[in-house]
Amino acid sequence: MARHDAPAAWTLAELAHRSGAALEGDGSVRIASVGTLEGAGDGAIAFLANPKYAANLGTTRATAVIVAPADAPRTSLPKLVTPHPYLTYARVATLLYPPAPPSPGVHATAVVDARAAIAPSASVGPHATVGAGASIGEGVVVGPGCAIGRDVRIGPRSRLDAHVVVYDGCVIGSDTLLCAGAVIGADGFGLAEDGGRWLRVPQVGRVVIGDRVEIGANTTIDRGAIDDTVIEDDVKLDNQIQIAHNCVIGEGTAIAGCVGIAGSTRVGRRCRIGGAASIAGHLSIPDGTTLGGATTVLSSIAEPGAYSGAYPVQPFGEWRRNAARLRQLDRLADRIAALERALAARERAD
Repeated sequence: MARHDAPAAWTLAELAHRSGAALEGDGSVRIASVGTLEGAGDGAIAFLANPKYAANLGTTRATAVIVAPADAPRTSLPKLVTPHPYLTYARVATLLYPPAPPSPGVHATAVVDARAAIAPSASVGPHATVGAGASIGEGVVVGPGCAIGRDVRIGPRSRLDAHVVVYDGCVIGSDTLLCAGAVIGADGFGLAEDGGRWLRVPQVGRVVIGDRVEIGANTTIDRGAIDDTVIEDDVKLDNQIQIAHNCVIGEGTAIAGCVGIAGSTRVGRRCRIGGAASIAGHLSIPDGTTLGGATTVLSSIAEPGAYSGAYPVQPFGEWRRNAARLRQLDRLADRIAALERALAARERAD
């Protein structure tokens, strides 16, 4: 993530006003940091969102806490009361830890093509490269070692951390964050077999990324083979995700780390996909679908809902016995079918 400035101190009343939470207790106490209920100290605010940590509410050394209405009577500390403690914590942490403001200008070691357009308030870091025809918007931060290809467009206030690569022609919207090592617009895995050898198929589409998108470290999004790969507004991608060519990821979808999505799959809006899920190509997943971690999806999903295909962990000895039995399923199915045929024949004879 981009570097943050040292925490800024706010009164609890100011945090209540800015976060939309109700204030209970002394609003004049000053808050300069966040912490866990167990680890917070003087000047910190902690939160309770998971009931398993409720016992720590009575022993925390935090100056103030964020709690749900049902938990408010359990502590005498100054508090922010809200139906959504974790969301309020996110708002408070954003206020306390603002991102470091960019230093406008192009570093002396950066290489910027004369035909590129760099907004006056943009920042281009050391050893970055910007290709011909690229357009870098107001307030954009291009971190050290980034490579921005020809005709790339980056919208206002977007931030690229160190060593992000954006290939030719790709589009990044406004207020979007790309963490270190992300690769946008590399060729998709397009190959045609030619007499036992592979012929590379040119990938002529782009990657088009919307506004307020977040893309984690070392995540890769391949350019389209013909049409574009599209990441819609407000999508949140974790680290080390692979999104193949011509995929469309719908608005507001969140995808956890190490997910792989094969080509031409369409993921709907506001989906949630758990870590290490694997999704085959040319499928569709409807709006509002949740996939559990490590789920394997081999066919399209017709109805939104929660799906999981991961086999639960179990002791190795049990797993080995079950695996041995699973190898017999085909034979058992054949025996059952034979028994059913024999039973049906006997019933007809009777």
